[in-house]
Amino acid sequence: MKLVKFLMKLTGETVTIELKNGAVVKGTITSVDMSMNTHLKSVIYKQKGREEQSMDHLTIRGANIRYYFLPESLPLETHLAAEDKKKRVKKKKVLTVNPRSRGIRKGMRGRPNNRA
Repeated sequence: MKLVKFLMKLTGETVTIELKNGAVVKGTITSVDMSMNTHLKSVIYKQKGREEQSMDHLTIRGANIRYYFLPESLPLETHLAAEDKKKRVKKKKVLTVNPRSRGIRKGMRGRPNNRA
């Protein structure tokens, strides 16, 4: 499972995020997009050498995130097992095609295509 897909399932969980600039953010996830941009509510922002700041909402760009600290009470097995079940259900059908037929391989097979 991709990390981003896992983080998207954490909507409503309270997490702590360490940023690349050393700041620490604690808040409740409202959403995570495919670029790992994280939208939080009820946020406490703490930067080294400064006072804590409280914010109603905060969006963190995915490229600025160093670590996600997940709560101990989070049932990781259930989140990961749900994705595993989906993978088991979706199996690709294998087509059996004669490899000598046209269109199965790249390159020139059959008649040349240099008609004028």
